[in-house]
Amino acid sequence: MAAPSGPRPERLSVLLPTYNERDNLPLVVWLLVRTFRDSGIDFEIIIIDDGSPDGTQEIAEQLEKIYGSDKILLRPRPRKLGLGTAYIHGMKHATGNFIVIMDADLSHHVSLYFMDCGKQKEGNFDIVSGTRYKGNGGVYGWDLRRKLISRGANFLTQVLLRPGASDLTGSFRLYRKEVLQKLMEKCVSKGYVFQMEMIVRARQLGYTIGEVPISFVDRVYGESKLGGNEIVSFLKGLLTLFATT
Repeated sequence: MAAPSGPRPERLSVLLPTYNERDNLPLVVWLLVRTFRDSGIDFEIIIIDDGSPDGTQEIAEQLEKIYGSDKILLRPRPRKLGLGTAYIHGMKHATGNFIVIMDADLSHHVSLYFMDCGKQKEGNFDIVSGTRYKGNGGVYGWDLRRKLISRGANFLTQVLLRPGASDLTGSFRLYRKEVLQKLMEKCVSKGYVFQMEMIVRARQLGYTIGEVPISFVDRVYGESKLGGNEIVSFLKGLLTLFATT
């Protein structure tokens, strides 16, 4: 008779969408690998490059050779197709029972408390979201315009949608894999508004959300992907969610 399988051991899959992150990718991967190995966490890092013209994909290929293809998985796409679809693409290759999504531009501090599911275990949360707007969280290196856009976006979202989370546009989160899969089935947004819709849909479906204060540091290398088109897209998405939730 087969022995009981017991609880599945924890494994983290990190989804790293990239576009023109040649300078940042080696360092963020090194920090992640060091953090996971020092703490004995089973992990994989899935790099989803959207046809970066700066050679990001070639760097990812080198990292795959350095750390091993069991730890670094390059799963590229031919061109920019949106953040939401990048996560869907990465999820197809993820084997972890917890999924971490984060930026590849070094704006997110690789927090062990966040990455080792410490907060998740505290409340058995379905989602743990990094927040810049609670506790000792904060933003560093942004000019006034970026701060106003981010604060304004969160304020509008709080007023219109009452989502039950303090940072709707952040992109440093941990999900149970099955929860992320279900949310992706429900979400229709792309780009900047995608992160907001994920939290709104999570609230609709009754998933529990824990928050960890994080320090967000503006990118050192490369240019911000936030432009006028993304702001317009965010406002359209916000109004759509307000009308349909």
